[in-house]
Amino acid sequence: MAMEFSEEELKQYNGSDSSKPIYVAIKGRVFDVSSGASFYGPGGSYAMFAGRDASRALAKMSKNEEDIRASLDGLTDKEIGVLEDWEKKFEAKYPVVGRVV
Repeated sequence: MAMEFSEEELKQYNGSDSSKPIYVAIKGRVFDVSSGASFYGPGGSYAMFAGRDASRALAKMSKNEEDIRASLDGLTDKEIGVLEDWEKKFEAKYPVVGRVV
């Protein structure tokens, strides 16, 4: 059974509470990236994406705070392609646990 998360609820899974899994959303689908905690956990190189929908940031290959959001508005075809590649990587490595509503 897939879980549904608000953006606020998703923030609880950002790695700051070690008793909870670490989740990252792409295009509204929530992936459990706990097995990649060295990347997404506190101090990891992608920790800023934990507990967030990182779609725009992944598409733009950006770690800027203003890009860490779900909006795909104004992305180029190339950026959408980059996002789709990320999505495939996540699908191959991490289980989908729900979606952002």
